[in-house]
Amino acid sequence: MTLIKSISGIRGTIGGSGEGLTPTEIVKYASAFGSWVKRNQKGKESKKAKIVIGRDARISGPFVRDIVTGTLQALGIDIVDIGLATTPTVEIAVAAEKADGGIIITASHNPKNWNALKLLNSRGEFISDADGKDVLAIAQKGEYQFAQVGGLGVLTNDDSYAQKHIDMILKLPLVDVKAIKAKKFKVVIDAVNSVGGVIVPQLLQQLGVETIFPLFCEPTGNFSHEAEPLPENLIELAKTVTKKNAHLGLAVDPDVDRLAIVSEDGEMFGEEYTLVAVADYVLQNKKGSTVSNLSSTLALKVVTQKAGCEYFASAVGEVNVVEAMKKNDAVIGGEGNGGIIYPELHYGRDALVGIALFLSHLARFGKSCSLLRSKYPSYSICKKKIELRPDLNIDQVLKDIKEKYKKYPCNTIDGLKIEFDNEWVHLRRSNTEPIIRVIAESIHQTTAENLANKLMQDISELMKQQAVPAN
Repeated sequence: MTLIKSISGIRGTIGGSGEGLTPTEIVKYASAFGSWVKRNQKGKESKKAKIVIGRDARISGPFVRDIVTGTLQALGIDIVDIGLATTPTVEIAVAAEKADGGIIITASHNPKNWNALKLLNSRGEFISDADGKDVLAIAQKGEYQFAQVGGLGVLTNDDSYAQKHIDMILKLPLVDVKAIKAKKFKVVIDAVNSVGGVIVPQLLQQLGVETIFPLFCEPTGNFSHEAEPLPENLIELAKTVTKKNAHLGLAVDPDVDRLAIVSEDGEMFGEEYTLVAVADYVLQNKKGSTVSNLSSTLALKVVTQKAGCEYFASAVGEVNVVEAMKKNDAVIGGEGNGGIIYPELHYGRDALVGIALFLSHLARFGKSCSLLRSKYPSYSICKKKIELRPDLNIDQVLKDIKEKYKKYPCNTIDGLKIEFDNEWVHLRRSNTEPIIRVIAESIHQTTAENLANKLMQDISELMKQQAVPAN
């Protein structure tokens, strides 16, 4: 069993004994977050705090929700439960409700036996690293003050936010419903049996997509394939696109903050290129800077500079990208995992606005999805991972790797990124899993894979050295 406490929230496996996201841990961290929210009610100390919650379709979602709502009510906090909802929908609801925080019950791309509490501040954005540490400190100390019976929180249910989210997207100036309708698009959607199976078809219908082929859209929580929208998990989507002669296929993860695209020929558009294509469209209509994280493709930098604008890189993690976007007044940003952040709507990764902007771009482009992809500089990225041993000193491993490659430019703001002539490799500890992520990019896929494999070999050797006891 696993429990991970990080900038991405409290995430763990469900069931079994030992460490994991047990009912006890859920109460502990919901209490800590609720207490933190109450302490940070700036200017509203005399009023009861309010927290918005929503969940994806995971099997464990209902019982986790019940524990969270009961705990928050016991703290004297009012709750607005928006039900089955995407991560970006909850973020929007926090701001709309003028709430003091939010909790999204989702483990994002993790397997179905995982769940998590993703924590939002009063702006509907993920809490900062410093705020996260405050929450963890409260949990460690058990500093909770529960309400008297007359001051218990009130639970309200509101299932209107999916449509409100869609309405906000449809009103965006760069979402061209007229152009989308004119193209009479046929689209296949793979929602991996979660909440995307409810909201994405609704969005596509209201955007004017003529024909929608749903694939794994029943929100049962029994994922039909691995939840992460990677090429190896989208084989059935690719087959269905070609079989149905669709214009494209769309895949989202369980909480709908990541978007992957399949072209009309069944080939992957490339998860990294979701952001590149949407940024290209935005920059054609509004000049400004762009931001992605250190593990994202160089293609965004190329497209941004071609538009006469400036590109910035941040540490991995949505909160870090958002911070860099605000600092540099970015008009578009996100992460290379298919996460689009469009500040004109809100500061959060949002596959729904990504779909609307991409379809607008494709409609105005007037040609096929594969031809649109061919417009962009062709880089190949390789993503691998190494399981961590509990006793591994990862900081020492990265320090030793840096020493070995010291003649090359190195960036250490987030793990270790080594830059070579026309390629790079990024090594970092995951915020959500007990692994080291190894990401490499080059002009050729084989070169990227060779580079990633070489660094994985280096890491394995260092891990073996650490495992050998000193004489």
